[in-house]
Amino acid sequence: MEYQQQPHEQEIDLRDYLRILIKHRNIIITVTILVVAIAVLKVFTATPYYVASAKLLIERNYNGQIGGNMYIPYDPEFLKTQFDIIQSRGVISRVVKKLKLDTEYKHYFFKQDNHSFIAPVTAWFNNAIYGTINWMLASDSDNETAQNSAGPSLYSQVKPVTEADIIASIIQSRLRVHPIRETKIVAISYMDENPVLASLIVNAIADAYMDEMLDIKMNASRHSIKWMTRKAEEEKKKLEAAENALQKYMQEHSIVTVQNKLAVLPQKLAQFSTELSKAQTERKELEDIYMQIKQAGNNQAVLESLPIFSVNQTLQSLRDQILKANQHITELSKKYGPKHPVMIKALEDRRVLLGEKKKEIQRIVQTTEMKYRLAKAREENLRDLLEKTKQQLINLKGKMIQYDILKKQAEINSALYDTLIMRIKQETANEQTQTVNIWMISRAEVPDYPAVPRKGRTILLALVLGLFGGIGIAFLIEYLDNTVKSAKEIEEKIGIPVLATLADIKDRDKNSKESIDDEVLKHPRGQLAENLRTLRSQLMLSSAEHPPRTILISSAVPGEGKTSLAANLAAILCEAKNKVLMIDCDMRKARMHRVYNIVNEKGLSSFLAGEAKEGEIIARLTDHDIHVIPSGPIPPNPAELLISQRMNRLVKHMRDKYDFILFDSPPILSVTDAQILSKISDGTIIVVRAASTTFEQLESTLKLFTSVNAHILGIVLNRMDLSKHGYSYYPGYYSYYYQYKTTDK
Repeated sequence: MEYQQQPHEQEIDLRDYLRILIKHRNIIITVTILVVAIAVLKVFTATPYYVASAKLLIERNYNGQIGGNMYIPYDPEFLKTQFDIIQSRGVISRVVKKLKLDTEYKHYFFKQDNHSFIAPVTAWFNNAIYGTINWMLASDSDNETAQNSAGPSLYSQVKPVTEADIIASIIQSRLRVHPIRETKIVAISYMDENPVLASLIVNAIADAYMDEMLDIKMNASRHSIKWMTRKAEEEKKKLEAAENALQKYMQEHSIVTVQNKLAVLPQKLAQFSTELSKAQTERKELEDIYMQIKQAGNNQAVLESLPIFSVNQTLQSLRDQILKANQHITELSKKYGPKHPVMIKALEDRRVLLGEKKKEIQRIVQTTEMKYRLAKAREENLRDLLEKTKQQLINLKGKMIQYDILKKQAEINSALYDTLIMRIKQETANEQTQTVNIWMISRAEVPDYPAVPRKGRTILLALVLGLFGGIGIAFLIEYLDNTVKSAKEIEEKIGIPVLATLADIKDRDKNSKESIDDEVLKHPRGQLAENLRTLRSQLMLSSAEHPPRTILISSAVPGEGKTSLAANLAAILCEAKNKVLMIDCDMRKARMHRVYNIVNEKGLSSFLAGEAKEGEIIARLTDHDIHVIPSGPIPPNPAELLISQRMNRLVKHMRDKYDFILFDSPPILSVTDAQILSKISDGTIIVVRAASTTFEQLESTLKLFTSVNAHILGIVLNRMDLSKHGYSYYPGYYSYYYQYKTTDK
């Protein structure tokens, strides 16, 4: 069976989503309860706050500006700027001073709780912090004064933090400014525990904002005109000096002639650069191929594995002819001896083909080397031309650099001077105009009800967030879990049929210490036995002519349950009056002899190494028609023994004696033994453990088997926890056989 991975985009099934929610329902419920509990605790312990709001109409004044244009441009930064001014420290400081918040009413911001043991601790902590900061400032000031006694200390310029600054910071953190939609009205809101104080502060902020805007306008206009006048005089002198230097340089270096030559050289430079890039790419590709050929040396097998040899049509044709010649010699060797004329001629034909193949390989090597040397020489020539052109261009550009610098400096000075003159005229004309118009629409009233916390809305929002958060966590856990979880998922993603699903029989009795290796022998009417009978039926119907007689049972990694499956499958096959041979091919970590409690002194490794005969390694179970070949002593080279002719002869001989031969192999991702055994087997069963084997491991396993053209019969999903994956019809089936087995006891 050829493995072809199926596309991952499948039709959305709401039952899969429901299965995930049921599977992780405990996580969803826990997260929801936790979020709601935190919200309830928060809203019932939070201090109520009142919000007072005032409304202002703020718009830019365009009527007083020169030009009187009726068109009003869109200015998205205007309102944002006004919001920042309203919330600025200057406006807030005006409010603190006007309302005497730092003197008469500071107890509203610095509360003292004499009945709480936390209050003295908090006061001591604050005093310690402020004392440490002041001490550090004083120490640094003394150090700097000692080091530089001639000048004043920088730290003497820093003002200490006052209570007014702290109150201003508190007001800023509680102040909100936002526009009212589809209007030019701005709402100013302040939140406080005292509703009266909240309304007073909001109204005071509105008044302080108007005063602040008047001061900003007057101070900015005076300072701007004074600065721009002084700057314009400086820029005028710089502009005259720059223009004189530019004119002198143009006369001394004949700038017009140099500009004509600079128009041609860049085109040549771009052309050489493009050709050099192509030559470097070609040389690099040939160099990689040439180095691979040099590293291979005279090793013809390594040379043929290189891509340049593998895609050569002539070489491929010779390989096909040699393969046919080998097949022809093999067929003739069955009829004739080595000295027969027909055999001699066939061998000579193969020798000629081998010689032609060797010559063709040598020709490809020589051709590749010649192409590489030519590409290298062309690259060097182009590099020389590019460097010469660059040098010519550098020499010419050297004369233009100073010219461009002088020209740009003159242009900058001219533009700056013109801008300053124009701005001086505008500021002088608009000095007496107010650029922003502000009107008080409604003053703040004392609020009657607290704005926060909103208990009902908060709890409802917490319920929704907790529910969706829990669902999100559940889907995240499911997404990160890349293990195989169901037969449907395997068939959709991998495209390989699942022959049987074996439930985790230990789930029915968590305290059970029984081994499942002989589960079918102990409980022939149990659930596992019925699952394996389904597997037996699948194997019997897997081929139109006859079922596979030599079956390899393998897995991706250890611990998937392949040995237990092999032992129980052998018992199920014997139940149908079949003669079964179990061969333990895991000669590195054998376990089959412990399953059947037989001696492992001689086994498969002994026979393949020529140290034991066939009859000495086969053990027969007393009560069942099952024969077992244990692995034997651990050999130094298990893979070489399995690929030997003695192994092939053993399997051919056993096929005549037994109805079924089961191979228990090591995991394929660990060693190559399973790939070797798949070549001498009629089919391969891959054991996958549910919720343990990942899809990456399963895909790697299938790729390794398909690389050797193994016949994959299908997959057995082992140890499936049916209760966690939404298989609603299995629990009854599971319970039925559990009761059946209990009665059987």
